[in-house]
Amino acid sequence: QVQLVESGGGLVQAGGSLRLSCAASGRTFNQYAMGWFRQAPGKEREFVAAISSGGLNTYYSDSVKGRFTISRDNAKNTVYLQMSSLKPEDTAVYYCARRSGSSYYTPKDYHYWGQGTQVTVSS
Repeated sequence: QVQLVESGGGLVQAGGSLRLSCAASGRTFNQYAMGWFRQAPGKEREFVAAISSGGLNTYYSDSVKGRFTISRDNAKNTVYLQMSSLKPEDTAVYYCARRSGSSYYTPKDYHYWGQGTQVTVSS
């Protein structure tokens, strides 16, 4: 059983930065792509960013491209999301997940999920 634990969320003013971390259990972390998703109240869960198993390829939604950076440290079984120039519309619960399917962009292609961490951006 894989466990994913997010941390680093909080309250920040618009224009500020936060770094989210996601620590994974197990010995196969370096074999799987990882992703970050977010869900705002009353909205569907949406793709934010993803990174290939080795970390060479990264993918971003248009809404965060240029402001967020995903990275991973396979030696530490951890994936990160550096968020800069935050906007109030970035307010959501952020989830990390391990990809099991073929797409980087859809929640159904991710099998294991963390419990989420709240990010609130005030204007």
